Amino acid sequence: MEKGIDRSNKFGNTLKVGWFLAKRQIKGSNKATTLLIIFIMMLTFLNLVVVSGILVGLIEGGNIANREQYTGDVIIKTLPGEKDIGKTYEITNTLEKMSGVEYFSVRYFEGGQIEANYKTRRDFDTLQDLVSTQITGINIKNEEELSNISDYIVEGEFLKEGESGYIIMGSSLLRRYSADFGDYFASLEGVYPGEEVKVTVGDNTRTFIVKGILDSKVGEVSLRAFITEEDFWRLSDRPGLNGNEISISIIPGATLTSTELKSNLIKAGFENQGKIQTALEAIPDFLNQIKIAFSLLGNVIGLIGIAVASITIFIVIFINAVTRRKYIGIMKGIGISERAIEISYIFQSIFYATLGGLLGLLLVYGGLVPLFLAHPLDFPFSDGILVAPVPDTTFKFFLLLLVTLIAGYIPARRIVKKNTLDSILGR
Repeated sequence: MEKGIDRSNKFGNTLKVGWFLAKRQIKGSNKATTLLIIFIMMLTFLNLVVVSGILVGLIEGGNIANREQYTGDVIIKTLPGEKDIGKTYEITNTLEKMSGVEYFSVRYFEGGQIEANYKTRRDFDTLQDLVSTQITGINIKNEEELSNISDYIVEGEFLKEGESGYIIMGSSLLRRYSADFGDYFASLEGVYPGEEVKVTVGDNTRTFIVKGILDSKVGEVSLRAFITEEDFWRLSDRPGLNGNEISISIIPGATLTSTELKSNLIKAGFENQGKIQTALEAIPDFLNQIKIAFSLLGNVIGLIGIAVASITIFIVIFINAVTRRKYIGIMKGIGISERAIEISYIFQSIFYATLGGLLGLLLVYGGLVPLFLAHPLDFPFSDGILVAPVPDTTFKFFLLLLVTLIAGYIPARRIVKKNTLDSILGR
């Protein structure tokens, strides 16, 4: 028992001596060199967090846009082989009474064609300026509450309640917006707000005035044309009033989760009426695979940065220890233990890594994350943000600390283990 206490006291004294030596060494070191090392550690930490965060953020930004503009927290789609969602009226009644549900929007759509040059096309030698798309009928108030769809109008204006004969064109249906995608999308030439287009659904044809252009990076939004639900019923020959999609949002901060909402709808007996998915489940699997791949790629790049930082710390500590070899020998000669000297260099490494990492954390959460949220990176398929989950970032912080600790210990150990007399005499 007494031996255990003695060992504990001895180790405690060793730590105190090591801490004292480390403080003296840091205070006596060149300030510019110290700042440079801390700066390198900060950049290493940022490289570890930011690179993978941006790569993952490219996909995550698209997922967020998909949820906000299209799926909501839960979406009900038409089952394969069916024409619409069964018992749409009963589903909406249930949602209205369900606690935690904020908004929902029922969408109706049919495949159709939009022709732009039907007025100027005088002969059959002139090709039709034609595009096939989903003609989507919406309740303007409900859709606006759910997705703020009018915020994405880039030309003209959005539909208004009580109006008829107007259409909103998704930007990907127009050549001037989709040209960057090559010929992947069929698109219309030169359609602007105020111009008329001919819309055909089945055997029904009607002209609409283009009210506005909707530009979104969510394909299900930018590849559709939107009209009021009243105009949709006039245009289509659908016998029932069932919808094709129901997007549902949950009140922010509510105890209800998207998984629980999905479960409640299934328990209510609507599982066989439509395909019920959370926003996460509605994301195509290949996007999740890309997200994982980007995360791994970012981590590999970050690990290269850690390797560079560890080499930097190794060199700094090694040079420091070599230049102070004589003093190390003297310290050993007057009775300071090897372990205390080694610990002093470990404390120095921890100091550099901790300060650099903390500055990196401050920059990430105090500057970069809010900056990317306010000004996301503009990519053709998404608005890229910086994804930096606290658990992952914390792990990377301690990983940097561990690697730096090892990189500081190895050179110190090599120098301290040298013969005391040789160290004093510089041999």
